[in-house]
Amino acid sequence: MMTQEGQLKICDNGHQFYKSSDCPTCPICERDRKPESCFLSLLAGPARRALENNGVTSLKILSTYSEKEVLKFYGMGPASLPKLKLALEGVGLSFRSE
Repeated sequence: MMTQEGQLKICDNGHQFYKSSDCPTCPICERDRKPESCFLSLLAGPARRALENNGVTSLKILSTYSEKEVLKFYGMGPASLPKLKLALEGVGLSFRSE
């Protein structure tokens, strides 16, 4: 079913939502799985998933990557870097030097 909002989709959890793209991500499931704390909670869904999909689940792991490497992750954009830098600095870490 198509509407102005997009095509009706149903996720594996039974949530109904409309998407105008082929993106299968359910916005309801995504909202429910967003962490309430930790550095990942600072990021938008695509950037958060980019880190998670590359095994970056802690600031210690993040500090083993350079900014350039992180920007190559699919879904990661430059707007997320300042947030990540601040989170790293807050615990005395930084991105790896190039």
